Amino acid sequence: MVTDHSKANDELKSIASQKGVTLPGKEPTLKWNSDKAYVNMMVKDHEKDLAEFQEEAKTGSDPEVKKFAEDTAKMVQEHLDLAKETQSKLQ
Repeated sequence: MVTDHSKANDELKSIASQKGVTLPGKEPTLKWNSDKAYVNMMVKDHEKDLAEFQEEAKTGSDPEVKKFAEDTAKMVQEHLDLAKETQSKLQ
Protein backbone atom coordinates (compact mmCIF):
# COMPACT_ATOMS: atom_id res chain seq x y z
CA MET A 1 0.00 0.00 0.00
CA VAL A 2 2.78 2.40 0.88
CA THR A 3 4.40 1.99 -2.54
CA ASP A 4 1.11 2.56 -4.39
CA HIS A 5 0.13 5.56 -2.28
CA SER A 6 3.60 7.12 -2.57
CA LYS A 7 3.52 6.71 -6.35
CA ALA A 8 0.03 8.28 -6.55
CA ASN A 9 1.08 11.16 -4.28
CA ASP A 10 4.16 11.85 -6.39
CA GLU A 11 2.06 11.83 -9.57
CA LEU A 12 -0.51 14.18 -8.03
CA LYS A 13 2.24 16.54 -6.85
CA SER A 14 3.63 16.63 -10.38
CA ILE A 15 0.22 17.41 -11.90
CA ALA A 16 -0.43 20.09 -9.28
CA SER A 17 2.99 21.66 -9.84
CA GLN A 18 2.43 21.82 -13.61
CA LYS A 19 -0.89 23.57 -13.00
CA GLY A 20 0.45 25.95 -10.34
CA VAL A 21 -1.65 24.40 -7.58
CA THR A 22 -0.40 24.08 -4.02
CA LEU A 23 -1.60 20.92 -2.30
CA PRO A 24 -2.50 21.06 1.37
CA GLY A 25 -0.16 19.32 3.76
CA LYS A 26 -2.10 17.03 6.05
CA GLU A 27 -0.74 14.51 8.48
CA PRO A 28 -2.92 11.63 9.68
CA THR A 29 -4.51 12.41 13.03
CA LEU A 30 -6.20 9.11 13.76
CA LYS A 31 -4.66 6.68 16.21
CA TRP A 32 -5.37 3.00 16.68
CA ASN A 33 -4.67 0.59 19.48
CA SER A 34 -5.07 -2.77 17.76
CA ASP A 35 -4.79 -4.45 14.39
CA LYS A 36 -8.59 -4.65 14.23
CA ALA A 37 -8.96 -0.90 14.86
CA TYR A 38 -6.30 -0.17 12.22
CA VAL A 39 -7.97 -2.36 9.58
CA ASN A 40 -11.39 -0.87 10.38
CA MET A 41 -9.89 2.58 9.89
CA MET A 42 -8.29 1.50 6.59
CA VAL A 43 -11.64 0.19 5.29
CA LYS A 44 -13.46 3.38 6.25
CA ASP A 45 -10.73 5.63 4.84
CA HIS A 46 -10.49 3.74 1.54
CA GLU A 47 -14.28 3.77 1.13
CA LYS A 48 -14.26 7.56 1.53
CA ASP A 49 -11.29 8.02 -0.79
CA LEU A 50 -12.75 5.71 -3.44
CA ALA A 51 -15.99 7.69 -3.52
CA GLU A 52 -14.06 10.97 -3.90
CA PHE A 53 -11.80 9.65 -6.68
CA GLN A 54 -14.78 8.18 -8.54
CA GLU A 55 -16.65 11.48 -8.26
CA GLU A 56 -13.69 13.44 -9.64
CA ALA A 57 -13.22 10.92 -12.45
CA LYS A 58 -16.88 11.28 -13.34
CA THR A 59 -17.48 15.02 -12.95
CA GLY A 60 -14.08 16.72 -12.93
CA SER A 61 -13.34 19.47 -15.45
CA ASP A 62 -9.59 18.93 -16.00
CA PRO A 63 -8.86 15.94 -18.28
CA GLU A 64 -5.47 15.22 -16.70
CA VAL A 65 -6.88 15.27 -13.16
CA LYS A 66 -9.86 13.16 -14.25
CA LYS A 67 -7.49 10.55 -15.70
CA PHE A 68 -5.42 10.57 -12.51
CA ALA A 69 -8.59 10.12 -10.44
CA GLU A 70 -9.81 7.27 -12.64
CA ASP A 71 -6.49 5.43 -12.49
CA THR A 72 -6.08 6.00 -8.77
CA ALA A 73 -9.65 4.86 -8.04
CA LYS A 74 -8.73 1.45 -9.46
CA MET A 75 -5.78 1.18 -7.08
CA VAL A 76 -7.85 2.38 -4.12
CA GLN A 77 -10.53 -0.22 -4.98
CA GLU A 78 -7.87 -2.95 -4.89
CA HIS A 79 -6.67 -1.74 -1.50
CA LEU A 80 -10.23 -1.56 -0.20
CA ASP A 81 -10.87 -5.13 -1.31
CA LEU A 82 -7.72 -6.30 0.48
CA ALA A 83 -8.59 -4.34 3.61
CA LYS A 84 -12.11 -5.81 3.66
CA GLU A 85 -10.69 -9.30 3.21
CA THR A 86 -8.36 -8.75 6.15
CA GLN A 87 -11.17 -7.19 8.17
CA SER A 88 -13.36 -10.26 7.68
CA LYS A 89 -10.58 -12.43 9.15
CA LEU A 90 -10.28 -10.21 12.24
CA GLN A 91 -13.99 -10.10 13.15
